[in-house]
Amino acid sequence: MSGPRPLVVVGDVLLDEDVEGTATRLSPDAPAPVVDVTGDRRRPGGAGLAAALAARDGREVTLVTALGDDPASDAVRRALSSRVRLVELPLNGSLPVKTRVLASGRPLVRVDRGGGTPGEPGAAVRDALKGAHAVLVADYGRRTASAVREELAALAPRVPLVWDPHPRGDAPVAGARLVTPNAAETRALCPDGSGTQDGGATLRAYAQRGAELAERWQAAGVAVTLGERGVLLTSPGPGTPMLVPPPYRATGDPCGAGDCFAAVTAAALADGALPEEALQRAVAEAAAFVSAGGAGNRDLWRTAPAHRGVRDMSSTDAFALAAQVRARGGTVVATGGCFDLLHAGHVGLLESARRIGDCLIVCLNSDESLTRRKGPGRPLNREADRIRVLEALGSVDAVAVFAQDTPQELLTRLRPDVWVKGGDYSVQDLPEARTLREWGGQAVVLPYLDGRSTTQLARRAAAAAARTRPSTPRAERPPRT
Repeated sequence: MSGPRPLVVVGDVLLDEDVEGTATRLSPDAPAPVVDVTGDRRRPGGAGLAAALAARDGREVTLVTALGDDPASDAVRRALSSRVRLVELPLNGSLPVKTRVLASGRPLVRVDRGGGTPGEPGAAVRDALKGAHAVLVADYGRRTASAVREELAALAPRVPLVWDPHPRGDAPVAGARLVTPNAAETRALCPDGSGTQDGGATLRAYAQRGAELAERWQAAGVAVTLGERGVLLTSPGPGTPMLVPPPYRATGDPCGAGDCFAAVTAAALADGALPEEALQRAVAEAAAFVSAGGAGNRDLWRTAPAHRGVRDMSSTDAFALAAQVRARGGTVVATGGCFDLLHAGHVGLLESARRIGDCLIVCLNSDESLTRRKGPGRPLNREADRIRVLEALGSVDAVAVFAQDTPQELLTRLRPDVWVKGGDYSVQDLPEARTLREWGGQAVVLPYLDGRSTTQLARRAAAAAARTRPSTPRAERPPRT
């Protein structure tokens, strides 16, 4: 199966509300700040945010959650219906609403309202779980996971299951591939571990707690998220833990970072990644998510979900990076191609393109697209390997993959300021130039080193191999009689 594999998200949806304003004075009747409201925003939170993030790359995502007849549930349905497939349990009560009051972007207070309990799952819920390729459980302690626990327990031995736990929720079912508590949840769930009981706990203490939780839950691994220190992967028994640090120190609103991390982890496992690879990708994307403004990033809900065939499999989220650079007034540069066998011509083009702006995003032909363009026998290097090589270059900030014959659809979502091509093209002949003009972007052509191409390199390698191949002696003919 090509492209992103389907994912089922099970868990508690919330409605998150941000009331934004400024605070320049105190109330006359109490030592409390007065917030002059400038705006407010509402968006799905909890499992709803995790599902929406998992669907950004065009992945088919089914969200199993409890929704009711209240206005908050209706708001969540409207926000998610175009992004994910909703399979509902009845909700006895109203959907929880969590309201943050922010002054100049900083939270002052949070107000929680509403709440209810999920009813029994129907046939649609059981069918969705029965056909799952991979599952993320986003547990916020509201009992949705408990309502379908029997079905989840049956799935765990045969499909990748990631469980994001909550101290008020149930323990993960046995056989989970990864459980992803944060540092505070780890201390709450395992208070008797060695080390201090606060945020200054040592990595050794978290490793011991993580291993103990893995044994308790019969999980293949426990990945403890440690904020700016990264993620610590532990397993049952005395094995050596693995620390996955973030690629850079992210500054921004961390709200929703845990949901982003869990969603990317589950999606990567669904696509066949090893746990270590999934965590590396998730840490990088969570850092980009925080830097782009976290769950409060307006572009997150303003941008339509990706179309099938456009996906971002790189360790840095290209779309979040572009939004971050634009937000600070920078220039987003993009270029594209197959990059099947990286050579000096590629390197020169990418270095020149990077100098034009503040970030360079490479739009990469998928394996299927490359085969259609170049013919049988190509690619020489698979998609994941080509991504890894490109990301190792200092000139490349992110890679986004497209499965079509041209990158127009991807460019429409990415909206770069500059599109770069190399060679003897003229700008007016580039179909991408017309696409970029829709939002005021510019296509440019850069010089390209003559005589450098993947096809020529492959032909020279084949010719050299033929010259050095030992000749096969002809079979002796039997003597004539």
